[in-house]
Amino acid sequence: MNAIVKSMIANLHAKPDEASELVDEVLYGMTVQIMEDIDERWVRIQTAYHYEGFCQKDNFIVDKTKTDTWRQEANHFIIQSFADVLQQPRIQSAKMMTLVKGSIICSITIDELDPKWAAVQLVSGEIGYVRKKWLQEKIPENSLSEQQLRENVVQTALSYLATPYRWGGKSPLGIDCSGLCSMAYMLNGVTIYRDAKIVDGFPIKEISLEHIQKGDLLYFPGHIALYIGDHLYVHSSLGGNEVTINSLDEQHEQYRKDLATTITAVGSLFCRYTH
Repeated sequence: MNAIVKSMIANLHAKPDEASELVDEVLYGMTVQIMEDIDERWVRIQTAYHYEGFCQKDNFIVDKTKTDTWRQEANHFIIQSFADVLQQPRIQSAKMMTLVKGSIICSITIDELDPKWAAVQLVSGEIGYVRKKWLQEKIPENSLSEQQLRENVVQTALSYLATPYRWGGKSPLGIDCSGLCSMAYMLNGVTIYRDAKIVDGFPIKEISLEHIQKGDLLYFPGHIALYIGDHLYVHSSLGGNEVTINSLDEQHEQYRKDLATTITAVGSLFCRYTH
């Protein structure tokens, strides 16, 4: 059964228990498949990127027709860290809900609207308003040049700088290493595996370190980072407590020997060079 996330953030747990490990977060407007009905509170779900875990039922609208329609019509991402959806297109209006970066929303056209505001439809069907500059139209896969996609992915990852580290997190409230890398790609139209490893069936392929370019991925034991050029990489570091930039160059003040000397693989969406 298909469902749409109606909460700001739906927690995906390792077990049907709030105290169990947080393995992922599914953001507002994302669609999931319900794999198993556990009890009156919990379901086992699979995300669009094939990640599985347990979520509480009250996070979802469960309706195949609505979900299918939403997949077709929900055409924008929120790109502001936090965006209030208001009842009217003015600052003083009452708040309907707050969405985080990466949430999916349906933008609709209302002719008499102030050009600074966009009318949006929530998963409930209600109409609200957000600042137009906080919305980004979904980027179709394979619609950007390699250079543009590499640059976009880097800039998207850098937009999360100083976000606190959160195990299993995927929003500006807190994000983990693979959450950062997967969101940087997702917001640019590419679905990669949401974990610190290269997996068959996803578009990232292994290349040699000598061929690394900006936007490629660095893999370490249990960790992943996004290369931004000039021997620098951005990552959400448990050791650093937040999203930060470090260097592979031992002469650089941001050099981290523990990572630079333990690279297990390099992954690229643009796989001209095999490992």
